Formats: sequence, C-alpha cells, structure tokens
Amino acid sequence: MVIRRPIIGFAALPLIVLASTVPVRPQSVSASRARATESWSKLLEIMKVGQTAKDVTFEPLKGEAKIKLSDLTKDGSVVLVVLRGFPGYQCPLCTRQVADLRRNAEEFAKLNAKVVLVYPGPGPTESLKKKAQEFLAGTELPKPFVMMVDPEYAFTNLYELRWNASQETSYPSTFVLDKQRVVKFRKISETHAGRAPTKEILLVLNDLQRDPAPTATVDKK
Repeated sequence: MVIRRPIIGFAALPLIVLASTVPVRPQSVSASRARATESWSKLLEIMKVGQTAKDVTFEPLKGEAKIKLSDLTKDGSVVLVVLRGFPGYQCPLCTRQVADLRRNAEEFAKLNAKVVLVYPGPGPTESLKKKAQEFLAGTELPKPFVMMVDPEYAFTNLYELRWNASQETSYPSTFVLDKQRVVKFRKISETHAGRAPTKEILLVLNDLQRDPAPTATVDKK
C-alpha cells in the first residue's frame, strides 16, 4: 500500500518572509523626494543668467600662487566647468566631457576664452592634486585650459553646487562668464550626465563677441 503525503506549498513561504522583512514606507520615500525637489529648486536660483558670479580664489593644479576668478575674466570670457572630481573614482563622463572640450581648444583660443576646469573632492590640497593628475592621465592641458582643485568643497559650497550624498561631490555644471563675471549661460545637471555640449558653448561665445547681452539659459538635466 502506497501512502501519499500531502504536498506543502513551500513556494509561497518566501513571499511571506519577504513581505514581513521588507517594510514599505511610502511616507519616507515621499519625504525624500520632496527634499530632493526642494534642493533642486534652490539650486536653480543660483548663478542665473544676468547675475554676477561671486569672485573666488582657486587652487591651481600647477603652481603655488592662488588665482582669483576676477583675474581670469579680465582679459576675456571664461567657461567655468565644474566636474565631479573624485567621488571615490575617476568619473568616465567627466573624462569624456573634457576630451571633447580639448578637441576644440583652438576654437576657444580664437574666441579669447579660457576654459577653467574645477576638480572638487575631499581631503587636503596636495592629495586632491594627485587625483586630478590621475584624471588627466599624465597629459598636458592645451593653453586656453587651466585646472583648479577644490579641496574640501570650498568653491562648490560657496556656489551651492555641492551634491551632498554618498559617493557624490558636486552637480556637473557649466557657466559662461563675460569680463565682468556676468553669467551669460549656465547648465546644471542633477545627474551624472546631461553635460553642456561643446558646440553649444562655442555658439554662446560666438554670440557673446557680437552681442554682450545675456543669452539663453539651460536649467534642467
């Protein structure tokens, strides 16, 4: 005689366990999203087109003498590019962005525009400079370019561009400033992507030479 044992529905058990061990907290998620929206809205209020950028003192990657933003703009336009710097690794999207900018170095030179790359990160100046050198992979920047380091986010915090989250440093941003440090163009991204295309920056610089009035702004990702 064969005794048939009842089959227990084990397949249902993991669902019960998961349901009991992973609580759903819609209020926490909603609050987090609300904080992110508030932070992004605040971010869009800084460095607007037509505003004058705060004068700051940069730590150059090369050389000991610090450099003021007002010294950089007095001879021509400045393209201020805020990278992600060192969030624990070298950002591949920043590498791609800088490579595209460098390919157009002659165009920037013709338009009498300096390209200032800001490399933020934690730690002291010398430590961050080593990371910035690693980012450049031993290559020299062309003449219209200069790289600044931003140890302990001094510049990033002043410009309210600090992305204060795990493995984040700053919001990738690009600004075009005239000789008086007036913002003529900006693009701030709330993601790692969404960088200002080089061709768009060059168009702004060309327009700026013909007409010093403020140009269009791009605020969103």
